[in-house]
Amino acid sequence: EGAELATGGTRRGIVVSTLAEARFFAAGGFDDILYAFPVPRWRLAECSALAQRLQEFQVLVDSPQGLELLLQNPLPSGKRWLVWLKLDCGNGRAGIRPTDPEALALARSIAQGSPELVTLVGVYAHCGNTYGCRDIPAIQAIARDTTAAVLEFVTA
Repeated sequence: EGAELATGGTRRGIVVSTLAEARFFAAGGFDDILYAFPVPRWRLAECSALAQRLQEFQVLVDSPQGLELLLQNPLPSGKRWLVWLKLDCGNGRAGIRPTDPEALALARSIAQGSPELVTLVGVYAHCGNTYGCRDIPAIQAIARDTTAAVLEFVTA
């Protein structure tokens, strides 16, 4: 119910952190879901099944190896992997640092490498480093730093 309210009844545009959540929402009629964790090899079959089932099942990539995994496992029926580049703007959990010279090359590889197999949807950053903050100004500072890092990256 909460997700339906949050999406204004559209049942689109939600983000999940586990495939169990993705399956739950898919069973509830949601058809635009982002799995917000770089696709691990051992979860690829589950991701593929959701990508084939839903109108838009989107995944994160944060390394050339992650991209190669998707390219070596194309979706059937003319569907493409819908990919967000995961940036690590200070969380340290997953993602490639936007200042890493490989980050821009990876974005270009996703966007231009094999458009018939993979589509770059955008960039994604999660401010999990706010979890340890003790006050609103600290949270706002992280949000500003993350926003600046993402904007600088996409401008490049």
